[in-house]
Amino acid sequence: MTLPALKKIRDAVKQRPSALESERNNGKIVIGWFGYFIPEEIIHALGMIPVRLGKGGDERLVELGARYISSQNCAFIRGSMGMFAENTDPYIRAADVVAFDNACMQIYRLGEVSKYYFKKKTLFLGVPRNPHSVAAQKYFRGEIEHFTRNLEVIAGRKIDTLNLAESIDLFQNIRDSTKKMFQSLLAADCPLNWKEANEVVHAGYYLDKRIYFSLLQELLSEIESSPKSSGKKSQDIRIILSGSAIAPGDEKLVDLIEQMNGTIVRDDLWTGLNPSLNMHIEHPSVSSIADAYLNRIPHYTLPCLEMDNDTRFEHLMSAVLETKANGVIYHTIRYCDSATFKTTGLKNRLKNVGVPLLEIHTEYSGSDVEAIRTRVEAFFEILKGQNSPEVRA
Repeated sequence: MTLPALKKIRDAVKQRPSALESERNNGKIVIGWFGYFIPEEIIHALGMIPVRLGKGGDERLVELGARYISSQNCAFIRGSMGMFAENTDPYIRAADVVAFDNACMQIYRLGEVSKYYFKKKTLFLGVPRNPHSVAAQKYFRGEIEHFTRNLEVIAGRKIDTLNLAESIDLFQNIRDSTKKMFQSLLAADCPLNWKEANEVVHAGYYLDKRIYFSLLQELLSEIESSPKSSGKKSQDIRIILSGSAIAPGDEKLVDLIEQMNGTIVRDDLWTGLNPSLNMHIEHPSVSSIADAYLNRIPHYTLPCLEMDNDTRFEHLMSAVLETKANGVIYHTIRYCDSATFKTTGLKNRLKNVGVPLLEIHTEYSGSDVEAIRTRVEAFFEILKGQNSPEVRA
């Protein structure tokens, strides 16, 4: 049974394009964005509307996008380019400006090519390759300050400290609520599953932030007050999903896991839970926002210069222990080299604590569904064998 608040969120997403168009007609400016480090708090505090862009799972858009950008880019990038080329997506059409960060160089290239062919007004945000050095902090502060000045010109106003403080509080409340929602998935009788929780995160890409926070609070209340049932199927196979983006519309792998009675208990995705973790803005200033974004769990495309100290690996290892996950499925979109190159290191780390990892490469097409199904099924059989009483004995 679908929770009433989840239905409200879905309805709000359906209605959002027309509501967004009305806001634009009343003078609001929409800033669409791609990436991981774009500071939505600053956009929001300037009275503009941040909307995260991008879709997955649509082979037609991938083919269209490949006419404009190299086929050696991942399917997410080619599909996003296809969105610009087709120009029917309501959020692409509504974006007065599109911002791109270069944490992923393929996203940076998407910005360059879309600007050239489709004449979108664009902003770019530089991200240091090694986020942990003093030089990186100085560089990123300068980038965020420059980005803010450009936004101020677009907004026609200077950023106000009081407005910035209010926006920081709102976005932190959203992040805290998101963490609570995902934490609730660990309960065997939770009325929400990971796919639905991820759908809620994606709804936050589009909805008015205050409305979205109110709906999140309503959803959490319903989860907490839902009847406890002992009849729910036991979570035999507990999976953490890691790797490349699982963008809105990309449901193939998740559906296959659920069809084989796997339960996703946590993710490690830059399109999922990770943006809400390890994020604390100490005071309402542009420099503090820069420091907080740089110090949270890094984007997976950034190089692991010292793997033993890589906070994303550390976080994933902690999540495995906390969720009692039986295994990790590491999903990479083909040609997402940054994610692919990190597989061996992660697999070795997990092997040391007895947690198997399955690496899946895929595209946005239906041609590989059965091959993926076979590999996931075999992986689950291994996990079942490890969990059997004979093995544990």
